[in-house]
Amino acid sequence: MTRPVAVITESEELDPEPGLRLLSEAGFDARFVGSRDPEAIAAAAHDADALIVGYARIDAALLDRLPKVRMLATMSAGYDMIDTAEAARRGLWVSNLPDSATEDVAVHALAQALALTRRLPQADAVVRGGGWSNDFTEVPRRASELTLGLVGFGRIARTLARIAAPLFGRVVAHDPHTTDWPAVVDQADLDTVIAEADVLSLHTPSTAQTRGMVNGPLLARMRPGSILVNVSRGDLIDPDAVLAALDSGHLAGAALDVFPTEPPAADDRLRSHPRLLLSPHSAFLTAASMRAYLSGPAHNVIAWWTTGRPQTPVVVPEPATTTAPRTASTQGAPA
Repeated sequence: MTRPVAVITESEELDPEPGLRLLSEAGFDARFVGSRDPEAIAAAAHDADALIVGYARIDAALLDRLPKVRMLATMSAGYDMIDTAEAARRGLWVSNLPDSATEDVAVHALAQALALTRRLPQADAVVRGGGWSNDFTEVPRRASELTLGLVGFGRIARTLARIAAPLFGRVVAHDPHTTDWPAVVDQADLDTVIAEADVLSLHTPSTAQTRGMVNGPLLARMRPGSILVNVSRGDLIDPDAVLAALDSGHLAGAALDVFPTEPPAADDRLRSHPRLLLSPHSAFLTAASMRAYLSGPAHNVIAWWTTGRPQTPVVVPEPATTTAPRTASTQGAPA
């Protein structure tokens, strides 16, 4: 009897073996492409029932070449690499991993914010350069006197607010899609968050409305000497505008875990500006998250196949396109 086919497109630095093993043990023909190239994906997944996606772009053109696919599972909380409108039109399931690295990314953002607030990169440079306290001219501000502003209030921002609230004087956030606000967070419109934040942390997806949102006019509305943190999506910022704000001193510092182009070119000024605190898209990275990133989507695919529904869906087909649960040895796939 024909086994269902599940294909992992690519896993970047992660070992795909745990996901492949889980799928194989559940009765799938499990394959790994190791590429974002649509030609390579189409060749390996031409008969796939399910696709597990890293950063590969899954659009209408590629889906046309994957006629059997009925399930798309991402290896991240984000799913903007998938054309979800097209997936919904075709009656496909889409799932994500909403909690695999929520704590890790929130802690990373807080660590970056506190490091910049305490001017730790500058202090480190003074000591490494042979200087001492008299050479350290920075005067940090007390965190309890500062306002932390959050743009977006999903799971990561919500976790960040919870762990940061005891340290900062105030937490203020904007998210037009949030209706339940914890007591430790002040809800505000975007202009208010931008104007009142001493530390502005970005937690919004990349959309037509948000790409490049942190531009010259937005930065000009921030408080002089404020700090920017981005652990969300690299294309939310205009890098030239951020660099100009750092050069002028209007921004005291910025922390970037994500970049408009990854990795940035060797001569990109984002790599060398002394008031930038950088990490290589590693906010998610812990031993626990690495275990989850490929086992999680495999469990979503297995649950979809055996019960008719993934564990954490973000696109749910119309009822007419779904079928009854089945075992992994059953021929065919949920429509």
